[in-house]
Amino acid sequence: MNSQQLYEQLKKIQESKGYYFNKDMEITMALLESLLENKERFGYMACPCRLANGEFELDRDIVCPCTYRTPDVAEYGACYCGLYVSEEWNETEGEHEVVPERRPPEKILF
Repeated sequence: MNSQQLYEQLKKIQESKGYYFNKDMEITMALLESLLENKERFGYMACPCRLANGEFELDRDIVCPCTYRTPDVAEYGACYCGLYVSEEWNETEGEHEVVPERRPPEKILF
């Protein structure tokens, strides 16, 4: 599967749930490509904006769409990576508020 195929597959599923891909296709396609790279590397699509441990159980919260997407989109209009956004977020021009990391510090690798 390539990033365009992943885009088409996920678009149908996620838009029906009220989540949209970032309208900046350069960002969206780069993130989707990174998800595919993580799937090849780890066997699952870990969030490309976070460091994965490489063990599914330890990374379960950051398997895309991550556990934090719903509260991030509800509060900020976008997820941490900016891959998934609300329809309103895509329609708003200009700068958007930076989404802070919600993942607990004890789960973040350094």
